[in-house]
Amino acid sequence: MQQNQTPTVGEMLLQGVSQAVGFVAGALLGRGLGLLFGWNAFAPDGYTGPAMLGIVLIGLGGGAGLQLARRWYTRRQSRQGP
Repeated sequence: MQQNQTPTVGEMLLQGVSQAVGFVAGALLGRGLGLLFGWNAFAPDGYTGPAMLGIVLIGLGGGAGLQLARRWYTRRQSRQGP
């Protein structure tokens, strides 16, 4: 896609889906990592220190997954060329 060209519906759909998948996959990886460390974000005890650390890992994982998906999409678009 060229700089001044409007993206097609398919390109926008691919971008949105890839970002959503990246966010969810990253959040799930963060959740799993938190559970490995014993930081259960959904613990029945409420907002304890370990639960807060688990929540932070979920947020960081989701953000990292989203950024990776954005970079993948940008690289894919630049390879296709005009």
